[in-house]
Amino acid sequence: MARIPLISVVDDDDSFRESLLGYFRSVGFAARGFASAAAFLDSGELELADCVTLDVRMPGMSGPALQSQLRRLRPDLPIVFITAHGDETTRARVLQEGAIACLPKPFDGRELLTAIHTAVGERDD
Repeated sequence: MARIPLISVVDDDDSFRESLLGYFRSVGFAARGFASAAAFLDSGELELADCVTLDVRMPGMSGPALQSQLRRLRPDLPIVFITAHGDETTRARVLQEGAIACLPKPFDGRELLTAIHTAVGERDD
């Protein structure tokens, strides 16, 4: 039996994070949530994640700052940004740094699912 991909959700908005975790689980992924970049980095789960979704603006370390750190710690880890605060400069920068996608809130669920499937190397049928 194939292993179920694990999506780590890093977002400081509790209700959004929980909603996203429920969505990922409802479409067949394993999912774990973290309220901050530090919580994710301190969790010991960096090596377990198959993909990370990041918010751009968070207290403490921002999403783009975490992306830079993840590129050093685990360069193969796919990242999908989801943000209510994305400007075109930030979007272009995170994509140039290797993010799979940078989706604005509100986003289309199908677009998110396509990005996640791309990130974990699955077909989105």
